[in-house]
Amino acid sequence: MTIPADRKYTESHEWIRVEADGTVSVGITDFAQDALGDIVFVELPKVGATLAAGKDCCVIESVKAAGDVYAPVAGEVVAVNDAVVDAPDSINAGAFDAWLFKLKPANAADVDALMSAEAYAKNIG
Repeated sequence: MTIPADRKYTESHEWIRVEADGTVSVGITDFAQDALGDIVFVELPKVGATLAAGKDCCVIESVKAAGDVYAPVAGEVVAVNDAVVDAPDSINAGAFDAWLFKLKPANAADVDALMSAEAYAKNIG
């Protein structure tokens, strides 16, 4: 399993990538999509919503389970990826390409506090 080094990670298996404009893209890791199995439904947060770090903000359902996605950092939702709503299985096909939503972080330093790819790899064993 490849874990991209250009992102930060959470213990609850979300990834976060800082974009050129200072926003961050958020998705779930390959480990998470593999554990969920075939994904059939995605419910995303609303653009403009203010998210609290560590709080559930969207739902991903598979044929065997439903899982919450947690906001890796606090911030305002500035975009959602409607393509994953229309084709939820795109997350299975490429979890690190299928971002769920973009946030404008309330505090950029919170992003730096998340796990590196190396630390995440150790975390999942």
